[in-house]
Amino acid sequence: MRVHHHASEFPTPSQGARRTVLTVGTFDGVHAGHRAVLQQLQEVSAKYDAETTLLSFHPHPRTVLDPDHHGLELLNTLDERLTLLEDAGLDNVVLHPFTLSLARMTPWAYAKSLMRDCIQPVAVVIGDDHRFGRNRAGNFSTLVTLGEALGFQVEALDAHRVEDVRVSSTKVRQALRQGNVDEANKWLSVPYPTSGRVVHGNAVGRDLGFPTANLELDEPLKLLPAQGVYAVWCQTPDNQWHPAMANVGTRPTFHDGSSPSLEVHLIGTEGNWYDMDLHIKWMHWMRSEVKFASSEDLQLALEADRNRALSMLAGTSPHAET
Repeated sequence: MRVHHHASEFPTPSQGARRTVLTVGTFDGVHAGHRAVLQQLQEVSAKYDAETTLLSFHPHPRTVLDPDHHGLELLNTLDERLTLLEDAGLDNVVLHPFTLSLARMTPWAYAKSLMRDCIQPVAVVIGDDHRFGRNRAGNFSTLVTLGEALGFQVEALDAHRVEDVRVSSTKVRQALRQGNVDEANKWLSVPYPTSGRVVHGNAVGRDLGFPTANLELDEPLKLLPAQGVYAVWCQTPDNQWHPAMANVGTRPTFHDGSSPSLEVHLIGTEGNWYDMDLHIKWMHWMRSEVKFASSEDLQLALEADRNRALSMLAGTSPHAET
């Protein structure tokens, strides 16, 4: 998959490149509904003997339009999203910079500058609820008219195909906020990912015989599952995946009232990964976070968590579709 960081960088047929069929969207989560869209995009591109291209925007439009109150919770970091899109078979992604000047473009200026002048799609596949241009004034019918003038076809997404999946980013977020990673993974078709840089902690876990890596998220807007203890897979910097258990919460036995954190204990392996990235695939919720009466009680609970995590992860894979 090729990534272009500005629409003007996109190679066009006049430059000797293959034709392309375009869709537009954020595709946060690349969930089953998004995959249905990409499948139809591939079918249309085959009809035109063309490549597939997604036009998306970075940073997220909401962070530009309302920087102080956007309330955005992302399912994917940019790197995660690109990896998932590539795995889904997409040929090209255009990550065009989102600016206030872009938001103020009329539908005509938007379609002309991004589509006709830069990407030059032979066809655009879009939903009938798509909105674009200043004040979201452009809609599907508008784009059909503009396509006739600017030289590209417009094809409607198969709404029934997407609706049959009955999934949305909102449903995924609701499941994660409830700690129901099994349901979220079902909507996403793959295990929910999280990445973070290992930072120094207070070594309480090590003293209990359960050393943990404290993770600082790569993307501050990334949504974490609800507080609790989970069975997860964890990838170390040597690209090896290990069974693990993760804790999201405030560690109430020792740090009541502190801000939520993410820490992970890798089962059967240790390493010095400070200032390196670890990658998590969330598999199963195990229990709520509990304030134990003593460190001994906590240690017994962690031993039970480890055994349960190994049992729940047996026969699973961080790469398997769900």
